[in-house]
Amino acid sequence: MSKTILAVDDSPSIRNMVAFTLKSAGYEVVEAVDGQDGLEKAKARRVNLILTDQNMPRMDGLTLVKNLRALPDYKTAPILILTTESSDDMKSKGRAAGATGWLVKPFDPPRLLEVVKKVIG
Repeated sequence: MSKTILAVDDSPSIRNMVAFTLKSAGYEVVEAVDGQDGLEKAKARRVNLILTDQNMPRMDGLTLVKNLRALPDYKTAPILILTTESSDDMKSKGRAAGATGWLVKPFDPPRLLEVVKKVIG
């Protein structure tokens, strides 16, 4: 059975690139347009990994991570932040919120798959 990944990003082009990369490697992808949409989709359907942007309307990535960590299904689920933010301060805020890892955009598809495989197999 293929693993399901929730891709949360307010940019349709980034969502499409992420979804295409993951689907081509055999993963199932659920897309969300912002953190609020991502939280609702994660509650409605259990996923194996969440890949989220940081800067989005309605709910940013760090708030999404904190909200997901409060849910029993996502206490230990891998959550990766994929963002243009690369400062050490933001990364430490991500770790404090409960993010598993941090990837910087623009992303390299083989590198994304390598990290995804490492965290969910």
